[in-house]
Amino acid sequence: MPSDQELFAKSLATYRKVEAANYMAHREVYGLLHDVLVSEAPDAFVFADLGCGTATGSAGALAGTQIGRYVGVDISEPSLVVARKALRALPCPIELWCQDFPGALQTWSGPLDVVWIGQSLHHLRAPEKEAFMLQVARLLPPDGLFLIWEPTCLEGEDREGWMERFRQMRPHWPAISDEEFGSFDSHHVASDYAETAETWKGMAREAGFAQTDELLTVPNGRARVYRFRH
Repeated sequence: MPSDQELFAKSLATYRKVEAANYMAHREVYGLLHDVLVSEAPDAFVFADLGCGTATGSAGALAGTQIGRYVGVDISEPSLVVARKALRALPCPIELWCQDFPGALQTWSGPLDVVWIGQSLHHLRAPEKEAFMLQVARLLPPDGLFLIWEPTCLEGEDREGWMERFRQMRPHWPAISDEEFGSFDSHHVASDYAETAETWKGMAREAGFAQTDELLTVPNGRARVYRFRH
């Protein structure tokens, strides 16, 4: 049986192929995140990167911004080892926490200006998503930013329909093998709970965010970026 390290290395290598080919629109998403942070985040902002993984996308998005403190949270210690290298060029203190992101917010202390979560919030079921958003709303100041990049069902589409749309993309992901594509599909079946755009925004409003904006639909239509403000 392969070791945990071997499994992680294989999974990371596959994800990096997908990222390099821009199949999930990393370039568009993190380019947008950079623009929002430059134009809307306060000077010396505190940035919480929840479910940060290797943080390569965030590192690029944060370059050239007025960031004052970075806190990355992920349950994968090997990912955080990679993240530390990716983030070392940032001109601010770097903190990396190995824990689940809902728990990290429950123990958060000190200021917080921007919460970013990309491709992780959908792993929670609806009540857990709602509780998480409520905690974010409580922690952010009146001018704080809550930004998410998450899988999004079409209106009237169910979870299985969203997963079937992914399976239909196989011909458009030639850089990875059938086995690698299958591992994505297996992950979706086991762990992914996409919501419609109206549900994502409705959850944010229920949590106390008055402004709920959809900033981007990625080219393949399977995920969107949202901005929530008090």
